[in-house]
Amino acid sequence: MSWYLWDEGALILNLHLQAKASKDEWAGLHGDRLKLRITAPPVDGKANQHLLSFLASEFGVSKAACQLISGESGRQKRIAIKMPQCFPKLPEGLEFKKE
Repeated sequence: MSWYLWDEGALILNLHLQAKASKDEWAGLHGDRLKLRITAPPVDGKANQHLLSFLASEFGVSKAACQLISGESGRQKRIAIKMPQCFPKLPEGLEFKKE
């Protein structure tokens, strides 16, 4: 899958982020990225902080285990999640294949 890869125990996600949504949710594919809707506004880094908190919760890790690799000011994000403990329920047809 082009929207994620494994790198030495870390899960790397290629995301398309929609900020200021009505709820936090996985929304299927957007091109070669996984679309994620979050409620936080894209102001003063609030969306990025909310994104990392949401991902930490979804993958059962601490917020410190989630790192924004690229896309700080855009919708296209690349995130590393160190040693995810659990996996979220994604839209039908999408799933993670564990390393």
